[in-house]
Amino acid sequence: MSDKTRRIALLGLLTALCFGLSYLELMLPALSVGVPGIKAGLANICVVAALYLLGPWEAAAVNLARILLNWLLFGSFTGLLYSLAGGALSFGVMIVLKKSGAFSPVGVSAAGGAAHNIGQLGVAALMTGTPALMLYLPVLLTFGTAAGALNGLIFTAVQKRIKPRRKE
Repeated sequence: MSDKTRRIALLGLLTALCFGLSYLELMLPALSVGVPGIKAGLANICVVAALYLLGPWEAAAVNLARILLNWLLFGSFTGLLYSLAGGALSFGVMIVLKKSGAFSPVGVSAAGGAAHNIGQLGVAALMTGTPALMLYLPVLLTFGTAAGALNGLIFTAVQKRIKPRRKE
């Protein structure tokens, strides 16, 4: 199997897994902590995996596919705006931090979780005309950073168990 074929297969696998994890989170409210706007963000594990295993363009494709599929099947237009803002800001932060080389996947993912919350809350404040919503930011940053770090730890554990590709 060629390297290109493997990359395409991994891209498809990560996209499907990303969507499946998003759906799981939607179906299992126990994965949230009962605080509005807080989720485990499990799909981000796949975005981080794509970023580290494939590259930024492929990770962007996984991220965008997740957002669009969730919107088409389960969401609203407002939800799409929140997801796009959070996903874009999170992804931008993760790319910059990964490129810097100063952060592990755990740090990159943690910062991505925090940035996702900032993006979503910023859109909510703009759409509602209620800047006071930003007072909720410390709560979201705490949980977003923790969830992002946990997701980064999960990716790191999985990455260590992935067998290296053998040359054919």
